[in-house]
This record gives sequence, structure tokens and C-alpha cells, in this order.
Amino acid sequence: MGNPGAFHRSITLQSLTVFFLFAVLAADHVQGRDDGCTPFSCGHLRDIQPPFRRRGDPLECGVEAYELGCTSSKATIHIHTGTYYVTAIDYTASYFWVMDPNFNTSSSCPLPLRNHIPYSRYMDGIDSVSPPGFRYLVTRSHRRACFANCSQAVAKNSAYKPVACLSANNSHVYVWVSDYECMVEDLEPYCGYLAKILLGNEYSTDSLQLHNASYADIIQVISRGFTVKFPVDTTRPSPSVKLRKNINLCLNNSISYFKEQSSGAGIMNWAHVFFWSEVHFLECVTQLSSDHYYTTQFVLVVVTIVSAIAIPKFLFVLCRFLLAPLAVWIFLAYKYWKTRIIIDAVEKFLRIQQLIGPTRYAYTDIIAITRHFRDKLGQGGYGTVYKGVLLPGDVHVAVKMLEGNSNCNGEDFISEVSTIGRIHHVNVVRLMGFCSEELRRALVYEYMPNGSLDKYIFSTEKSFSWDKLNEIALGIARGINYLHQGCDMQILHFDIKPHNILLDNNFVPKVADFGLAKLYPRGDSFVPLSAMRGTVGYIAPEMISRSFGVISSKSDVYSFGMLLLEMAGGRRNADPNMGSSSQAYYPSWVYDQLTREEAGEISPVAVDMHELEKKLCVVGLWCIQMRSRDRPTMSEVIEILEAGVDGLQMPSRPFFCDEGHIHVEDSYHFTSELTAVSEEELSAVSEEDDV
Repeated sequence: MGNPGAFHRSITLQSLTVFFLFAVLAADHVQGRDDGCTPFSCGHLRDIQPPFRRRGDPLECGVEAYELGCTSSKATIHIHTGTYYVTAIDYTASYFWVMDPNFNTSSSCPLPLRNHIPYSRYMDGIDSVSPPGFRYLVTRSHRRACFANCSQAVAKNSAYKPVACLSANNSHVYVWVSDYECMVEDLEPYCGYLAKILLGNEYSTDSLQLHNASYADIIQVISRGFTVKFPVDTTRPSPSVKLRKNINLCLNNSISYFKEQSSGAGIMNWAHVFFWSEVHFLECVTQLSSDHYYTTQFVLVVVTIVSAIAIPKFLFVLCRFLLAPLAVWIFLAYKYWKTRIIIDAVEKFLRIQQLIGPTRYAYTDIIAITRHFRDKLGQGGYGTVYKGVLLPGDVHVAVKMLEGNSNCNGEDFISEVSTIGRIHHVNVVRLMGFCSEELRRALVYEYMPNGSLDKYIFSTEKSFSWDKLNEIALGIARGINYLHQGCDMQILHFDIKPHNILLDNNFVPKVADFGLAKLYPRGDSFVPLSAMRGTVGYIAPEMISRSFGVISSKSDVYSFGMLLLEMAGGRRNADPNMGSSSQAYYPSWVYDQLTREEAGEISPVAVDMHELEKKLCVVGLWCIQMRSRDRPTMSEVIEILEAGVDGLQMPSRPFFCDEGHIHVEDSYHFTSELTAVSEEELSAVSEEDDV
């Protein structure tokens, strides 16, 4: 099997590894991408290298002042107060070409913008002061094209070259080339300064040629742009870049340390992995960062990474060694508390019941009685029934072992013991004993060798004569009436059906299965809505909707009426497999046959019916009236069954027998005796009907 402790330790180390690596990777992602700065393309330019950079590149890639803006066809750079096109880059000579985008070269007579140059006057290589963001930006050319507007013509032998396309009668525009600044004081008295723009440096070897150039030649030079030198120093990393490199180095060292320590199997290695990971990282960062001050950025980054490592480990310890055991302990305590409440409630009831009720058996006695549950009689919704023998006397009994999952609250067990534990009636099955040890519960009944009524009345061969069926129906009615009237408390069964009618060796019927029964004061016609339960096909209408009346003993009368109709018809009341759809619902079909005969019409079916069959059908139809006040009581049913068939009148048509409700196989195809309607479902239906 191996060492369980080593296996557990291995699982713990693997969990810690996942936590730590996740934190390290997350922190590395926060700090930025890889240090590698690869060449890139921007507009029409290819293989661009530092000092140029793109927006979003790592800080160590290029210089911030040389950040390029890229479009599909242009590369732009922001210089001082304007934006310029970058037309070419010469890495060997350390300069690049830029062009003023505001200078309209497509115009036949272009004019630069006023004072649109990339730096101020003191940046012309004279002063070291630079505008913000352009610390290293220095132009390679000092030459300018100056434009002036004069009120009268200037002498032809001067440096002023006329711009005829911009001149008028009283306005003469001139352009000249200056090696430095366009000085206002050098202008003629009748001239005013108009605009200036930098020129390229390709005519530096022939200054006279440029000074003597015409306006068209000067415009051609302007359209080529001007050159700008590279930064003076781009090799020294900024503090933020150095900080990031130090942090990345320490993270890599911490990962190596973590892997090295976690590879060992000793407890000391485990402790180093768990408690010293972030300490190792802090020591590394402190040593590498000793040459500069601890800035706010440095402190925030380090605290973020240490938190990313320490917090998951803290949560792991909290959940693994505190919250998880606490949750398990609370769950077990709750289950124990809930079980003890159930057991204590049942035990309290059984101690009282033992003084006046049936015998209580130990679970070992149940095993001996059933001979280790050897002979199984059947399976029901509440448990499994086994055949057993009581000693001495060899008395045969039926032992019902209740399922723990369907009776977890003990309510059905208490109901069964309390209702039939003190009943002694020939037509009610006798409870001879019970067992309750913790959640193992059993009920010991007298043995019914002929089983339940359903296997006889639904068989293809007729099992009983009409006299015997009438006798069985009368016995069932007497048993139900005893539950309603013969006890100190009124007992409502709520689940009368053929499956719950047992037959002894003389075929005497006995009402059985009191799992749904309830005790109520005698004479009380109102039963709480919470009592609603039963089996589909036998449930009284008032148990579904209050509009049909209150729940009372008449609810059992309705179920008994459905039972009588099934006994008379020898079939289930709802049978969609019948050859004729009109016969699918037996109560409706037999009502039509009997009313036709009563009206004087010829009904071959009614003519062939036995008198006792007709009586059982008529009594059943009286019992299934929709409103509870229209049904007879069980004592009145006994009187009708004991009397003859003379004077027996047909009742009014039950609601379910109306012509609009003849084809009810869709509503009544759930006819299994094991199908029970839950209390919640019925309550929901009742509330919906009330609305």
C-alpha cells in the first residue's frame, strides 16, 4: 500500500508548487514582457531599432522621446510642439529625416506655418536646456527658409527672392535662406516677418548655391524635410528599467530555490519551501537594489510580489488545516444532532407506547424471526416485506423493514404504530410488534397468506363469486368505518386501494398499510391541508382543491368508491388499452350503461350485469361524487351493502363522468399502486386552484 504519510506530503508539496508558480508568473506578468527588444516595422519603414520604440514597448526598449506612431503608410514622431513624418533613418550616421506634415507640397504655391519648428531658439546646439520629453533631441541642420511680407518691392540685388504667386499689388512676399535664426531686426523697415521652416543639409558643401536659389528650388528642398541627430546617450538604463531587471532576476532565483528545496523529501525542505520563499526573494532584491534609494514604485512592486506569494500560502494553510476540518466537524455534529433528535423523538413515543401497545423487539430478534431475511414477500414504497415465524407457537408473521431514506424523520413509523398498535378489529390488520434501534426500524404484522386484493380482482380469470365480492366489500367498509367511528380518535387512512387490502387464509379482508394515516378528534369534519396525500386514481377531489369541500372522513369514502368500481369491473378504472375509447374510464362508461337502463333504453351490458355487480357499481358511484357532502358516510355504505338491491337509486353524474371528461386516460394513466402524490405537490395545486 505504500506510506500514507509520504503520499500526503507529496500531495501537499504539489499543491504548494502550483500556488507558488502561479504567484510568480502573475507577478512577472504585472512587471512587463520579456527583456528582448526585436526590430519592428512602422509605416513604410522596416527593421527599426533603438533608440526608436513603439507605444507599449518595454521601458528598456528605445528612448521615450523617440517613440513612433505607426499607421499603414506613415511613421510619425512628436517633436516639441508638432508632429512630423519620419521619412528615413540612417543608423550609421546617427540621424533621421523628418518632414513637416503641415507643409502642403501638393500646392502650386505652398507657405509654411508661422514659427512651426521642432524646438525653441535656445535648442540650436547652443543651450543644453531641452523641452520636456526631448532631452536628447538635437537637430543636425541650423539652416532655415525665412518668409517676409513687404509693403513695397525690395531691390533685386538683395538676398530676398520674390514669391510671385503669393504677392499682390501692395503686398510683396519674399523668401531667403538664413544659416541661423530668422531675425526680425534684419528685415527692411517696410517688411514684416511671415513664416520660417528648417531646411535639409544636403547643400552644406555649396552654401552659395542654396543662398542664390529661387523660390521653386527652396520649396523643393523644404519638401525633402530636414535631419535630426540621434540621442547623445541611450545606453544608460533608467531606474525603473534597472528595478524591473533586478526583480526579474530575483524571481528567477526564487523559482530555482523553490525547485531545489521542494525536490527533497525531508520536513526541513518542506518548511524552507513553505516559509522561506518570500524571505529569499526579499533578501535578493535588497542586495541588488542597495545602490539606489527605495522609491515608492520599488516598494509597491516588491510588496505586490510578496503578497502574491504569501497570500495563497496563507489561504492554503487556513483552508487545509483549519476551515476544512472545522467544516467537516460542523457537518458531522449537525448530522449527529439531527439523528439524535429523530431517535429521541421516536424513543420517547415508543416508551409510552410500550405500556399499552404491541411488543417491542430487538433488531437481533427481527433477524431471528425472518431467519436472516430469507423469505421476501414483496417490495413497497415504504420498505421490503419478509415472512417470519414467532416462537413459541410457530405463529407466522409479515415483517416490514422500513427504508431509512424514505422515513428519515420517523413520522410514518410513529403514525403506523400509533394508529394500529391498539386496534383489534377483524377487518383491520393487526400490528403484533415493532423494532426501533437507531435508524433500523421494522413492523411485525399478522401474516396474510392470500396476499393483497389487487392480484385477485385484476386477474384474467374471475377469482370470486359476486356474493364473495359483496362480502369482501362489506368487510372492507366495516374496517374503514371502525377507523372512523370505533376508536377514541378518528383515524383517516388516506390510501385506500386494492394493494392495501390484505386477505387472510379465509379471504377475510383486512385494511393494512397505515403509513399515511392520521389521528383526528372524532366528529371533527375539518382536516388541515397538510394532510393531503394518497395515490393517484384514488385521491378525493377535495385533497386537490378546497373548492370541492374540506378534507374529512369522506375522503376515505371516495377512495373506497373507486375500489368498489374496480372490484365490480374486474379492471382498473383508468385503462387506456381498452378496445373502445369510451370504455377507457370505467366509472363513466358504467354510469352511462346504468342510466340508459334506468331511462328505459335497452343496454345489453346492463341486462347481462349481476344484481350484486350493479349494486357495487351504484354504491361506488355514490361514493365518488365530486362534492364531499354528496357522498354517504361509511356507516351508510354498510347499510346499503347489507340491504338488497331494491330501491337503490342512481346518483347524479359525477364530475369525472361528464361527457367532456370521458377520455381521461391522459389524466389517469398513473394507476400504479406505488405512485403516491406528495404533500408539496398537492399543496401547490390547491393554492393554484384557490387563486
